[in-house]
Amino acid sequence: MHPYQAGPTASALLLRALQRHPERTAFRWDAGELSYRATAETIGRMQAVLAAGGLGPGTRVAILAANQVEAWCVGQAALASGMVTTALHQLGSLDDHLFQLQDFSATVLVCDAKGFGERAQALAARHPGLTHVYTLADADFGTSLATAIDRIGHASMRDLSRADALAVVNYTGGTTGRSKGAARTQAGVAAMVIEKLSDFDLPDAPHYLAAAPMTHVAGTVVQPTLMRGGTMRLLSGFHPGRVLELIARERINLTLLVPTMIYTLLDHPELDRTDLSSLHTLLYGASPMSPTRLVEGLERIGPVFAQLYGQTEGYPVSFLKRSDHDVAQPDLFSSCGLPTSGSQVVLLDDDDQPVAPGGVGELCVRSRQVMDGYLNQPELTAATLKNGWLHTGDMARADDRGYLYIVDRKKDMIVTGGFNVYPRDVEDVISSHPAVAMVAVIGVPDAKWGEAVTAMVVCKPGQQVPAEVLTTMVRDRKGKVYAPKQVQFVTDLPRTAVGKIDKKVLRAPFWAGQGRNVG
Repeated sequence: MHPYQAGPTASALLLRALQRHPERTAFRWDAGELSYRATAETIGRMQAVLAAGGLGPGTRVAILAANQVEAWCVGQAALASGMVTTALHQLGSLDDHLFQLQDFSATVLVCDAKGFGERAQALAARHPGLTHVYTLADADFGTSLATAIDRIGHASMRDLSRADALAVVNYTGGTTGRSKGAARTQAGVAAMVIEKLSDFDLPDAPHYLAAAPMTHVAGTVVQPTLMRGGTMRLLSGFHPGRVLELIARERINLTLLVPTMIYTLLDHPELDRTDLSSLHTLLYGASPMSPTRLVEGLERIGPVFAQLYGQTEGYPVSFLKRSDHDVAQPDLFSSCGLPTSGSQVVLLDDDDQPVAPGGVGELCVRSRQVMDGYLNQPELTAATLKNGWLHTGDMARADDRGYLYIVDRKKDMIVTGGFNVYPRDVEDVISSHPAVAMVAVIGVPDAKWGEAVTAMVVCKPGQQVPAEVLTTMVRDRKGKVYAPKQVQFVTDLPRTAVGKIDKKVLRAPFWAGQGRNVG
């Protein structure tokens, strides 16, 4: 690309947005608020603190925190200073977090000492590569970011980033047991922001309720909200009654939830007594919604639903607009929408040739928001970005209007409650029990979770193990998201001609009549 064709960095876009409406409220939370001007100053002072610590461009910064304005600001300070950031998932296990720090080569850890102090200290003790630990509040370890900021005085946000420099590494759940870090430049992050502004059904002045973890997809709507001159309303976690209360009282017009959260709202006794008339758009993603529950949501909440589709490696890919959520055309309820404006999509067969119209092929994408590659995994990068296309692993068809329908998944990944679970992670834990001979983990359709993690277990001759024991093992070692919703004991598992466990055969009876083989 010629230099004059290079667009702005994501940090430049943010600085522009913060300067545009200095007196407006950028962030609001239960205990306070921050104006656009104060947000820019906070980021600038954090940049000064990081620089005073001897940290410069290329520094690897990991962040472990709940939905806190300070955590978001320090991430933006690092990016604007030319550093590279990664977010540690709030629900991740110690082993998962440690692997991510090591794979990312983190030298800086920023943490919420109140919520994650014990975890942060354990990580610092086991990852000697950390040279700096910053806490978002005073603690008996690390450096208090708040105290350091107070010593700085006035400082303005500055964009010191480069469009072609590595900026963000987002970790997947891992296809074969370990997470993969999807790396993006500043230009790639900027492209994601611009795509959302272009294609998402955002209100003119968003009042966005961040109830889902901002380390997940909910965090990707923060910058578009600010670029529209809107306000972020932060919640520390998803509490359905609290979400309903805030929408009504503070006139929230935008939020993003995973389907299981929406189902919880639909089942809440206060839903029908709550004024949700301010809600303009309810974005949902990470997994599809049950068509039955989607109709219920349209009837009880209103025509506010909009679906986004993408994955860590490429996001967003497609969007199903509010106007497409029409009970008069329910066939679209199983669609993930039309490709976004900046996405080129093709369905390819096993020979990487386009399938015939109406045929099923692997959904492959080209766009500026596609990752540059997996960190430290050149061979996997080459296989995933083969021939200039991101191979998503999702099998899809397109109708004559171009709407996409995901019908199966090449990869074994399970999407449960909006979170990615890779069977190998669960299988490795269960197979470690001495009574287990073989195990295969699949996703089966579930009205609440989209897909329920299900373990098919063959015990060794003459041995038994309670299902609860295996479930607890997985929960303790990997976290509750990975814990099987059900464990079935079988005498054998189907095999392919080369002796591999045939998961398609295992899945088939569960997905018969579903019209698609993913939740």
